[in-house]
Amino acid sequence: MAFAELDGVRLHYSADGDPANPALVLSNSLGASLDMWAPQVEPLARHFHLIRYDTRGHGQSEVTTGPYTIARLGRDVVGLLDHLGLKRVHFAGVSMGGLTGQWLALNHPERLARLALCNTAAYIGPPENWTSRVEAVSANGVGSIADAVASRWLTAGYAAAQPELAASLRRMLAATASEGYAAACLAVRDADFRGELPRIVVPTLVIAGTHDLATPPADGRFLADHIAGAQYRELSGAHLTNLEDVERFNEALIGFFGETRAS
Repeated sequence: MAFAELDGVRLHYSADGDPANPALVLSNSLGASLDMWAPQVEPLARHFHLIRYDTRGHGQSEVTTGPYTIARLGRDVVGLLDHLGLKRVHFAGVSMGGLTGQWLALNHPERLARLALCNTAAYIGPPENWTSRVEAVSANGVGSIADAVASRWLTAGYAAAQPELAASLRRMLAATASEGYAAACLAVRDADFRGELPRIVVPTLVIAGTHDLATPPADGRFLADHIAGAQYRELSGAHLTNLEDVERFNEALIGFFGETRAS
């Protein structure tokens, strides 16, 4: 385990692969820890210096007082890169991590070589859904919504075929600190990059899941249509295609990020 003491937060991270290789940072979805990337570690670490981290309020990172903003989460990434001495990296984010990636591309494009926006959107609404979730979590804890939320991460058929994976995801979500989860919900609620996407100049890959209810393919196509030169890939699965369509997800990232080198 490794920790970085950043501006107002202690961030947990993990590094795999040869530091001489191009650096690739992976950013988690809401309610997940860096363990959500388990199927990516071995194949991606063969090609990249792989950095995974727990978003503030999640996993083993510090739970700071909320509400959070996507800008705050993005500045955490910049702080982590500075801590690790990484000037420019590839970045892949799922859902909330994809919102963080958009903020970085808009505000610190010099730090990104290439960007993958996975199962995410420029705006994940409606806002009242997030407000209601915050109220439920604040009153009864993350465990009270774990079954309902985690059931959307995988398709029902895949979850039934992989019960241990489905159960582990529910446990991961339920273990998330309620204060951190609620604070991050507000960051997602308040993020809206729809009008700013044309300003993104970082080469971008968009990955969507055919059966994703949270950020459906239409959201992914919107991203790809409004980011100049963006590539679009649709994979099978629901909200976590990195866990449900593992081989094609890994191939997509390796192929896209392998086209150029980060420094």
